[in-house]
Amino acid sequence: MGLFSFIKNAGAKVFGIGKTDAEEAAEAKADASAAKLKRETDAANRLEVTVSDLKLEAKNLKVKIDGDTATIHGMAYDQATREKIILVVGNSNGIAVVDDQMTVEHQEPEAEFHTVVSGDTLGKIAKKFYGNANKYPLIFDANKPMLTHPDKIYPGQVLRIPAMDKA
Repeated sequence: MGLFSFIKNAGAKVFGIGKTDAEEAAEAKADASAAKLKRETDAANRLEVTVSDLKLEAKNLKVKIDGDTATIHGMAYDQATREKIILVVGNSNGIAVVDDQMTVEHQEPEAEFHTVVSGDTLGKIAKKFYGNANKYPLIFDANKPMLTHPDKIYPGQVLRIPAMDKA
């Protein structure tokens, strides 16, 4: 007799010992998938809590995250609340797209949105949208409670710009 050579991971599991490369790969993929789902579910739950903590009124709010996309369901009290919820979710790290599936209990006009660029101030944004830099408090108030101070905005942040008569 002598030694016989085999390909270590090519065979099937015998007597419960070892796994094939394909079995190990399938298990690793399933583990990674489960871990990703848990991370996304945890992040969605944290966003729901954040919306609640900010006292943004929405019935049956549900956030689902898939990769860099968040889908929001529920009924917001009004359009401003709906838009603020979208901003809370969308301005969160890791979220690139918000799929808004929310409804609104009390209809009102939609606001415009502005993505802050380097050098922007609320005054400059107010000048652009309203023709008057002194109207910046309208933008600040429309973005509370996400904004805590008029000078604390950052590039990439998205802000609500309400119509002047519906601040």
